[in-house]
Amino acid sequence: MKVQVCPIADLEDGASKRIDLEDPELRLAVVRISETEAKVVNDQCSHADFSLAEGLCDLDEMTIECSKHGALFSLLDGTPQSLPATKPVACYKTEVVDGMVEIEI
Repeated sequence: MKVQVCPIADLEDGASKRIDLEDPELRLAVVRISETEAKVVNDQCSHADFSLAEGLCDLDEMTIECSKHGALFSLLDGTPQSLPATKPVACYKTEVVDGMVEIEI
C-alpha cells in the first residue's frame, strides 16, 4: 500500500523533518535528498525512544544521527552504522510522485 507523507517542497535539502501519520499510525523521519528524492525511516531510535528527526543528516554517507547518544543509521536500509544502536530502524521504499513524498508500507 502506498501512503502520501508530505509535499517535497515542505522539506529542506539535507535536513530531516518529523511527520506523524494518523492512518496508518506511523512516526517518520523524512529527509530531502534533492527536489525529486527523499528517504524515510522510522523516527524512533532503536537504542532509546528518541526522535531521529532531531539529529543531523549526512547525505554523503546517507546517514541520520540520533542526537541523544550519537548512533548513526543508514538512510538506505535503516541499519545501525555505529554504537550504541545495534538494531535497525524501519526504512521505507520512497518515491516522489507529482511533488508528494510517498512510501510503500
